[in-house]
Amino acid sequence: MNLIKVFLAIVILTAFIIPWLQVKWKGIVAFSAILLNSVISAYFAVLALTGQSFEFSFAGSLVTGPVNLRIDALSAWFILIISYIFLTGTFYGLFHLKAYQQQKNNLALHTIALIFLYSSLIGLCVIQNSIVFLIVWEIMALSAFLAVIFEHEKMSVLTSGINYLIQSHICIVVLMFGFIWIAIKTGSYDFSAITAYTSNKSEAGLVLFLVFFVGFAIKAGFVPFHTWLPYAHPAAPAHVSGIMSGVIIKIGIFGILKMITLIRADYYSIGIIIMVFSVISGLYGVILAIIQHNLKKLLAYHSIENIGIIGMGIAIGCIGLGKENYMLACLGFAGGLLHTANHALFKSLLFFTAGNVYQATHTLSIDQLGGLIKKMPQTGYLFLIAAIAISGIPPFNGFVSEFLIYSGFYYWMHGSLLGPLMTIIFSVLALVLIGGLAMLCFTKAFGVVFLGKPRHAFQHEVKEVSFLQLLPLYFIAFFIVFIGVFPQLFLNFLSQPVHLMVGSLQTNEYFFHERIGETLHPFTVATWIFIIIVFTIYGIRKYILSARSVVSGETWGCGYVAPSEKLQYTASSFVRPYSKLFRPFLLSLKIEKEIKGIFPSGGSYKTRYYDRLEKYLIDKPLAAYRSFLRKFLFLQNGRLQFYIVYGIIFIISVICIPFLFDQIILFIEFLKQL
Repeated sequence: MNLIKVFLAIVILTAFIIPWLQVKWKGIVAFSAILLNSVISAYFAVLALTGQSFEFSFAGSLVTGPVNLRIDALSAWFILIISYIFLTGTFYGLFHLKAYQQQKNNLALHTIALIFLYSSLIGLCVIQNSIVFLIVWEIMALSAFLAVIFEHEKMSVLTSGINYLIQSHICIVVLMFGFIWIAIKTGSYDFSAITAYTSNKSEAGLVLFLVFFVGFAIKAGFVPFHTWLPYAHPAAPAHVSGIMSGVIIKIGIFGILKMITLIRADYYSIGIIIMVFSVISGLYGVILAIIQHNLKKLLAYHSIENIGIIGMGIAIGCIGLGKENYMLACLGFAGGLLHTANHALFKSLLFFTAGNVYQATHTLSIDQLGGLIKKMPQTGYLFLIAAIAISGIPPFNGFVSEFLIYSGFYYWMHGSLLGPLMTIIFSVLALVLIGGLAMLCFTKAFGVVFLGKPRHAFQHEVKEVSFLQLLPLYFIAFFIVFIGVFPQLFLNFLSQPVHLMVGSLQTNEYFFHERIGETLHPFTVATWIFIIIVFTIYGIRKYILSARSVVSGETWGCGYVAPSEKLQYTASSFVRPYSKLFRPFLLSLKIEKEIKGIFPSGGSYKTRYYDRLEKYLIDKPLAAYRSFLRKFLFLQNGRLQFYIVYGIIFIISVICIPFLFDQIILFIEFLKQL
């Protein structure tokens, strides 16, 4: 209890003193506050992952009633992920924001927002009271909004931030509806009331879960609730983009998992529903990611793709619960939880390296970049590590979690009838296609941005960022490699969260380690064989070349002695065969200037792709709404006498409407007496 008071005191104290500090100290104090609170949070989280659980209770108020806090294995897993990504992200931000030292007020508000954002995310993992949960969720949404619109003088940034804020409040409204439902039925705001209400009401539990799933899916970025995400991620500073993709959207995943532990319903049906949304999200996200010309927008769509992969793991876990198949449930939830952590690592690393590229070149347009591996070798190789990991290629962490999910599909296949078998086949094909398209996308991204020759002549020197700015990126890369090479070590951390998710099946921890370890054993052996082969070949090569002089020269141009950077692949030409193949799913806009005249000049051709779902689900309804409102523009005619008449009509209505209602009620009672 005392440590929780210290946690809150640090938040309040730093938020109060930051506005009065010099610019260079604002970020340092904010990072120090997050570091101290991360130590407190990690202390409880590590103990919870060893089998302990902590419960605290506050008196609350007349409205909320008693407020309970609970730190269990599931919340501990997310607390550790949130803390690690925030520590690396805020440390990276100390250097990334040096170019904005003149914006004193912006920096003060930004750093305070980051402190409240971290604290609210930790709070959401432990709060067990629905009213307080919604209040903290609102703090989280507002803090994230302020962090996103750091460069609010840019209209595109402000528009993206407002879009995020509006959809965040739609999410809050949906969650509020679910919590109000429980409060009306049980009279309690505590989360335990959800379990009590749904224990003997399977159908009500399924409907209630769907309500909460929609609310949390908006935050997580499941399709078709994803439209805010591709705008907010690119608009935010690089460290905020990494935090948003790494942990903020994961709070939606936490909410879904939390509801699975609380709601008693038909888990098999829940699993099938989540699987449908996940497959669509994974495919749709990667299909749109490939065609993006903005590096951060490309990464944003890959967040949607990976949310789909995480959802597949959760779906398999729920199907295992429904079928009372312990191994299936464990593989699903273990794969989903591990991929949550893995995605937080490699996606934050990708956004941070994209931030380095932007800081060095002042652009994120893929078509204007090229050859950066020579100017920024460390950033280039860090981006490559993360790109290999997100593509699910061994020996990095992305393959481990996807391997567990594939194993879950395999175990689900045993004894399945034709209907479930077809679902399994289509889901596996979708996961295979997602992996293949992800490899295509990051081959394009790394190849066009870092390889080849520069496509644009920058007026300033392009150089590598400082080592201190790269330091947190190396810490993230270390865990990407470490999880991929030593996956069994993470079973100790995963066993307790998975046990909490499938505890109703009376599992035992030893069986989890034995069976999951048996599943990962062939992969681990193959990984070490691969590593030994690679280092052996590298050693032989180095030994052979040690007695020779190595000379570097221009890349061979196939006999063409006047190469031009314009002959290189662009972001569009690299994936042109793909664009033609997936044309029915893509909405492309062409901007071209026709070449005319005897001596033609000034011709141009550009393509811009748009989200088809956003057009039909967001743009068209908004256009219809605006068209409807325009019909009432005659009311706002600028004449004072009309406004006075409106006021008189309003006053008369306020007086007369209650009287009319009373008369109607009296008339109805008179009719009843007859």
